Amino acid sequence: MKKNVPILTTQLYLSLFLHIITGLLVAARDSPPIYTPVEDITVKCGYSGNLLNEYDERHWHGDINSNFSPTTGSDTSMFREVPHSYTVHQVAYTTARLSRSEFTYSFKLTSGQKFIRLYFNPVSYGPDFDRSKALFSVKASGFTLLHDFNTSVTADAYGTETIYREFCLNVESSEQSLNITFTPSPRLASPDAYAFINGIEIVSMPTNLYFTAAQRFGVGLVGNNFNFHIENNSALETVYRINVGGKSLFFSEDTGMYRNWGSEQEEPKYLDDLSIEFSVLPQNTSIELDFAGIAEYYAPKEVYQTGRSMGMNKTINKSYNLTWNFPVDPKFYYLVRLHFCEFEPDIVQPRDRNFLINIANVVAEEEADIIMWSGGNGRPVYRDYLVFVTCPATSESQRKVNLSIALRANPYDFMTNFNDAILNGLEIFKLNDTNSNLAGHNPNPPPMLTPKKALSPSPERTNTELTRTPMLAIIAGVVSTVTIVMFLGLILVFKQQQKLKDSWYSSNRTTNSSLPSALCHYFSLAKIKAATRNFNDICIIGRGGFGNVYKGYIDGRATPVAIKRLKPESSQGAHEFKTEIEMLSQLRHRHLVSLIGYCVDESEMILVYDFMDRGTLSDHLYHKDNPSLLWEQRLEICIGAARGLHYLHTGAMCTIIHRDVKSTNILLEEKWIAKVSDFGLSKMGATTMSNAYISTVVKGSFGYLDPEYYRRQQLSVKSDVYSFGVVLCEVLCGRPAVMRMVERRQMSLAEWAKTCHRNGTLNEIVDPCLKGKVASLCFNKFVEIAMSCMHDNGIERPSMADVVRELEFALKLQRSADDDIDFNIVENNICEDEVAFIKDKEGSGESEQSCATDEFIKLIFETIFSEINNPDER
Repeated sequence: MKKNVPILTTQLYLSLFLHIITGLLVAARDSPPIYTPVEDITVKCGYSGNLLNEYDERHWHGDINSNFSPTTGSDTSMFREVPHSYTVHQVAYTTARLSRSEFTYSFKLTSGQKFIRLYFNPVSYGPDFDRSKALFSVKASGFTLLHDFNTSVTADAYGTETIYREFCLNVESSEQSLNITFTPSPRLASPDAYAFINGIEIVSMPTNLYFTAAQRFGVGLVGNNFNFHIENNSALETVYRINVGGKSLFFSEDTGMYRNWGSEQEEPKYLDDLSIEFSVLPQNTSIELDFAGIAEYYAPKEVYQTGRSMGMNKTINKSYNLTWNFPVDPKFYYLVRLHFCEFEPDIVQPRDRNFLINIANVVAEEEADIIMWSGGNGRPVYRDYLVFVTCPATSESQRKVNLSIALRANPYDFMTNFNDAILNGLEIFKLNDTNSNLAGHNPNPPPMLTPKKALSPSPERTNTELTRTPMLAIIAGVVSTVTIVMFLGLILVFKQQQKLKDSWYSSNRTTNSSLPSALCHYFSLAKIKAATRNFNDICIIGRGGFGNVYKGYIDGRATPVAIKRLKPESSQGAHEFKTEIEMLSQLRHRHLVSLIGYCVDESEMILVYDFMDRGTLSDHLYHKDNPSLLWEQRLEICIGAARGLHYLHTGAMCTIIHRDVKSTNILLEEKWIAKVSDFGLSKMGATTMSNAYISTVVKGSFGYLDPEYYRRQQLSVKSDVYSFGVVLCEVLCGRPAVMRMVERRQMSLAEWAKTCHRNGTLNEIVDPCLKGKVASLCFNKFVEIAMSCMHDNGIERPSMADVVRELEFALKLQRSADDDIDFNIVENNICEDEVAFIKDKEGSGESEQSCATDEFIKLIFETIFSEINNPDER
């Protein structure tokens, strides 16, 4: 019996623990919100009874035979269920009220400013309510919220199933009621037009959350000294609300007003290419925020704990703007609210981060300083701006124009410690025009929109249908013509492909090639599918911007190969595909990956390479699934990759600049021989001079990109040298070139390593797996090589021939030190003279074992440089 006591005690403690945890979770869930609205009305249109939304624990009230039942016109309104299944948090979209005549909802409310939210699910509600016939207007408190609103076109244009609209209105104390009226468009616009609504929500907001208090100065008009007051007789429509750099925050995660905050995953739709490429996402979710300057309900704390900044490289930051472009309706005023908070520990004083803000291409802030505005680190603040969006003179009928928000790094180093900018959150609101109108145009339908199935025509055709007949004839003629042109085009493509295939078959053969027959073999699509089990996902061994990489087998499954398949939607992949074939079909080197063949068939573009058993260099540096590489292994791999790049620069028929050197493009075969791969971005020059430049559009990988190349738009072999220097830092430190979830100063490995080198603390960021295993002399030499490769000025960087020589020297130093040199990494700065350092060791009591004599130094220089003078390799 006593033996059961521990078991019972354990069960008792476990039960008590679970009880406490459950209590804490319930308490957290039931904790009062930051703001409690006076009104919180939710109406589920076309529904009878009440329904609990388990997602936010709010009750939605049906409008059938209830206090929320609308008043209708002559035609009886209908209510229908949506013929689709939806998750519980979409409860507002599952039923609908529909009518071909006007209907109005009346709400008794207290006075004050309110959110009005409308939910639409544009599906066909039976044969009598086709989705394309939903065309109507919505008015409230004298404001036109929507006019001739086409829900199906809007949903299709934006690629969404449902539509959500949020407005801000004020209810006067003399009225204390709100009417929302839905009116089908006149029958001239659409004979069968009807109006519908799925859900209505009315939520109070704190006074003057978005409206201007009487005693305040108002909102500054961008580009003008005039201040504008958003008074209670105004109405606003929420156009965008984004948690910049952070996750989505749904209704229940707001501060009590049930606002929806979009996430950083939505941002790429609005960011320009440079901003996507170079910006970073700092965060500090553990910081305790101090809401000393603003009320906590302005935005959830998560908004102020994440953000998007320009990056870590000052040179690059000065060369681009962090820019969002938001499509909006022209000829309206917009309120732009930007949320800021400095949460990075390095930024605590005024001018630590000082930047410029442009809105609609006009300077809104010449010196944005969040610390100055808020009073300190961890203190949220916001800034409001008003801007009028015009329509370009060349396109007066344009339905949408871009409202740009651009952050610019301060170009003057003496004015800021960090040439950077940051944004944590943003909200954009449209203001009503002088006609009390908020409605814009319906968007243009998507270009390839598939027409919905039409209803069966009546026996008697209307005038409208008769007018369509000539149009149908025209369309039929155009389709026929296009079909013929496409058929002829396919014939030409097939013939061109056959010519290309024949040209490859007639390629010169080489005895040095590892290929069985031709320099570059053409594979049929059927053979590729057989090799990859019809592109089965289990064969995928890598993914990249080009597409997926599969492991396959050819020659009766005797030879493993790597098969890279271009994504069909890739815009630049076709050019890179052609470039890689042209490059690799002419190159053969021990340290360059071998192209076996290719396939162009049925819109597929596929490359076939030798299979590299060990994967990429990065796989063995910081992917924990693989054992750590020994230091000598790392040196040999670096030497091999350097030899491959040296061959590209000087050993081929002309200079080849790789332009995308990185650890994921250095492959390792079974015996750990390094091979440079991925030549899709490579550029070919007519000279082998190392100081020759090629003017070109900047391409490469963030973290490895040569800042001089980016700044001057001129490419040279020294750009490859810079990228290789970053790879050397990866090899030494065992971490990626870019880490987004660390302190700001550590995000860029290149910048962090150079900073540590200047401070004499580089040994502190070395891969822990290497501690005590790297000879001091070798360490110093290796660091010297890496730092010289990453010199700011390309002309100061070594050639790849120099890099090979120095790396081979470092390897020799490591091997010679295995028996007689202490393996502790030095903590002082890099020695400038390794020979003197060796002599010092000799004179320190280790002369009997040391080989560091003058004769030995001479011997090293005579023996270790094996391939420099013979770049053509074996």
